[in-house]
Amino acid sequence: MKHSRFSEEQIIGILQEHEAGATATDLGRRHGISRAAIYKWKARYGGLEVSEAKRLKALEDENARLKRLLADTMLDNAALKDLVGKKMVTPAAKREAVAHLRTRFAMSERRACRVLGCCRMTIRYAALERDDLCLRERLKTLAHERRRFGYRRLHVLLRREGHVVNHKRLFRLYREEKLAVRRRAGRKRALGTRAPVVVPRMPNERWSLDFVSDQLTDGRRFRVLTVVDDCTRECLALIADSSLSGTRVARELETLMSGRGRPAMIESDNGTEFTSNAILSFADRHRIEWHYIAPGKPMQNGFVESFNGRLRDELLNETLFANLTYVRARLAVWRADYNQDRPHSRLNWMTPAQYAATFTGHSDTPGNGASCSTSNHQATFSRTSKTSNHCLLQPG
Repeated sequence: MKHSRFSEEQIIGILQEHEAGATATDLGRRHGISRAAIYKWKARYGGLEVSEAKRLKALEDENARLKRLLADTMLDNAALKDLVGKKMVTPAAKREAVAHLRTRFAMSERRACRVLGCCRMTIRYAALERDDLCLRERLKTLAHERRRFGYRRLHVLLRREGHVVNHKRLFRLYREEKLAVRRRAGRKRALGTRAPVVVPRMPNERWSLDFVSDQLTDGRRFRVLTVVDDCTRECLALIADSSLSGTRVARELETLMSGRGRPAMIESDNGTEFTSNAILSFADRHRIEWHYIAPGKPMQNGFVESFNGRLRDELLNETLFANLTYVRARLAVWRADYNQDRPHSRLNWMTPAQYAATFTGHSDTPGNGASCSTSNHQATFSRTSKTSNHCLLQPG
């Protein structure tokens, strides 16, 4: 709206002169205005005082502002209705929507971004063409070799090989190649009061034991005794056989202790093998505290339960076993890979062997995971690095 060069006070003064007897021609000549302007002012401000004229001007300005706001709101609503049914999740879709609004409704880029609620930096970003062929091929190769590994563990393996790639970019490639691991749904369980699992701070402070069962291709069942060090997360033993009694478990533990040392505590469930007289006499003979979890509470033994889940997911469910000889061979290979190569999320993506090496008196031994020097059958360790333990509050 074009503003007049005369204020409301000046216009009211000229009209008062006209009402006092001055002609429109004399007023026009004196103030440099036309007669039509005087009659227009008279129709608009005739009979008003200065304060009333200011109030009228303010009301007109407010009315004009409200009309502009209403027009803008109606235009924004019309633009949004025109986009109904179009998904605007990805940045590319948002760029297309902004371009559509600018073309269809003659909006500026700033206004279109405000209507859609997106950032202008996202709209102006120009994607860089990258040659990801080599990285894609290596990612697919690793994903087929490690079928149950997610993109985070694959990212660790690629970094070991020298590939410098951001985990978000790798995740985009991982989705584009449709390599996502299908989760196996478990049955729902009632949740009760939970307490943090106490994490040992030294190796051989606590071992966890449990059984895993599977079957051969001919239908015969076999069992696997799993032994895990709760501090270093190392798999100490995988013993497979068609039957494992308490006497056999005690004999295998004595063999393991001869090379690694005596644990301060062993934790297990209340299975008949672990509550047999052979196990009770074994614990009493070696002065080992044997802790039994509460019946029906497997997560009280969460470290070995988590390990069993990885064992079943990555090996047992992915392999057909013809005989026990093949079972033991595959278990030995997988155990060595678990201890030496597989990155562990709860160890800051170190392997259990790398984490165990941060304790003095603990060195890697191929096929055995780790060994230590002992005194009176009791291993003593100390930390050689400041690897934080605050990340080890839950089994990984």
